[in-house]
Amino acid sequence: MIQKGLKGIVAAETLISHIDGEKGQLFYRGYEIKEIAKSYSFEEAAYFLWFGHFPNADQLGTLKEELRCNRPLPENIKVIIDQLPLGMDLMSVIRTAISAEGGNGDYDWQPEVSQAIRLIALVPTIIAYRKSQVDGNVAVAPRNDLDHVENYLYMLNGNVPLAAHVEALETYMTLTLEHGMNASTFSARVTASTESDLVSAITSAVGTMKGPLHGGAPSGVIELLDEIAIVGDAEMVIREKVLRGEKLMGFGHRVYKTHDPRSVALKAKLIELIGEDEWLDLAMSVEDTAVRVLAELKPGRSLYTNVEFYAAAIMKAINMDVELFTPTFTASRIVGWTAHVIEQSENNTIYRPQSKYIGTFN
Repeated sequence: MIQKGLKGIVAAETLISHIDGEKGQLFYRGYEIKEIAKSYSFEEAAYFLWFGHFPNADQLGTLKEELRCNRPLPENIKVIIDQLPLGMDLMSVIRTAISAEGGNGDYDWQPEVSQAIRLIALVPTIIAYRKSQVDGNVAVAPRNDLDHVENYLYMLNGNVPLAAHVEALETYMTLTLEHGMNASTFSARVTASTESDLVSAITSAVGTMKGPLHGGAPSGVIELLDEIAIVGDAEMVIREKVLRGEKLMGFGHRVYKTHDPRSVALKAKLIELIGEDEWLDLAMSVEDTAVRVLAELKPGRSLYTNVEFYAAAIMKAINMDVELFTPTFTASRIVGWTAHVIEQSENNTIYRPQSKYIGTFN
């Protein structure tokens, strides 16, 4: 039997996460994602994915210090980025820079958490360094007194960001650390299964994330929010789009048949921030209207917001360019990739599926 795209085929056992698409649930190591996003920081959630328990104060302090120490870009990576064409897309820059990092350390088989921490610390600096270069600005050096997400926003903009923006982005990044055997995670595990190194596995994952069918930017959601902001009537805009047969961007998900649990958790955080940013407030208003109109015009379809909807609202609120969305997604998901590569190495079997020849014989 052929299953195109390996859809529904179980290829590995994992302790890292579980998705229940029918019930709209996502678990990190047995904990519902909404509880993790509500109670733990990005760093704490990352530690949990690697080790299976949350860090105590000393362990969290050590992790944060290791991240800070690994933020500065090595000179050889700066030189490589400087030589890349300015028109090169940012995901390709990240892929190239991470690949170059393979020459800076002892990245052999049997990946370690210390290697994962280094890569996770470097990716935001790679993104910010390249952005400043393309914009014609001097790169903003990382700050050791800021935590991971806050420092990322600081390097992008050169200013200490608003607390509401840090909270919103950190919640989003925590919610997208990990999501089962998605395409990029599978790429990482396939590469790791050959007993290649962590840098090679993450380079494979970045190349997969680059594809628009996986890590595509939510430009359609941003356009929807922009249009509603200009017109001033969310229901009219949404109703007209649905009646014209247009897909309402940010609604519906391939895996979740009901609410996307990441969207639910992200909305819960944004409710705490009501009044802090007009774009976040608009997004919550638009969601309520859209779900009501979709239930009326497309009964039985169970179309609810996905994580991309609120991610777009956050990017809009913090003035993040559309081309930074997939790189930011990457800066989050790399935690899950490294956890899977480490897990793969602990009980490894090389991935070697079969193909069916459908040509002719002469």
